[in-house]
Amino acid sequence: MKTIEKKELWIGSLCAIGCEILFGLSYLFTKEAGQSASALALLGWRFLVAALFMLLLLVLRLVKVNYKGKSLKYVLFAALFSPVLYFLGETFGINLTTASESGAFLASIPVMTLIVAALILKQKPSKHQVLGIGITVSGVLLSVMAVGLSASFSLLGYTMLFLAILSYAFYCVYVDKASHLTGVELTVVMILLGFLVFASLAIMEAISQQTLQHLMTLPFENKTFALAILYQGIGCSVLAFFLSNVAIAKIGVNRTASFIGVSTAVAIVSGILLLGESFTSLQIFGVLAIMIGVYTSNRG
Repeated sequence: MKTIEKKELWIGSLCAIGCEILFGLSYLFTKEAGQSASALALLGWRFLVAALFMLLLLVLRLVKVNYKGKSLKYVLFAALFSPVLYFLGETFGINLTTASESGAFLASIPVMTLIVAALILKQKPSKHQVLGIGITVSGVLLSVMAVGLSASFSLLGYTMLFLAILSYAFYCVYVDKASHLTGVELTVVMILLGFLVFASLAIMEAISQQTLQHLMTLPFENKTFALAILYQGIGCSVLAFFLSNVAIAKIGVNRTASFIGVSTAVAIVSGILLLGESFTSLQIFGVLAIMIGVYTSNRG
């Protein structure tokens, strides 16, 4: 492997790890916020914060974009799949099913990503990647089993979770196809589309429930909600999406997908250390399996 390839691997891997750490820590900020607002309200405010923060960066010229002469077809597809379809599928899927079911479904994202990348991008995964992702998925499933298995038998819930899984896989593929754009250019389009869709849905929901005034004043009346949307908007939507886009550009779809389980491990460890949550030996083995799986996927 050439030196420049090692550099790309390190940059891409660190970006993927950073992205998953940010997503994993979001659990700390949103656990209570979700009890005071609907999922659409949380998403609408999250992407408003993200859009305003990105606009500020552009106005201050801290980041630059140049779409002149560049095709936006692939990045629009990527943004449609994530954040739009992915978050819709994940949000409603989790609400309609049990925690163990949604966790088990979402654990298969790396596997679906491998399949879609192989079919569309013709990127055949290496033996290390297949084995590593298999170990990672097993680790996530162990973590899910540790909190107990239960079933909702919600066909709509399962359908929405499958939509989330498929959407994330296609997002990865189309980000790879949009490699002619920079990570910032990709992130701006994703955030703007997310804002347009989720803000509109949140407003329509509030109007139908006659809670529009409550929606508009929510962050100013609820400090927990305000902190959650600031973290999700800036940390997850802006920084994490940017890191994910860079990771896919640097190390490809398959390697990036192998890091997805890290967010589960971070959520478990942060819950234990910072929230004082109980833990079991199964969770410890699950976290260890995730780490071994990530290492296995990215060796060689």
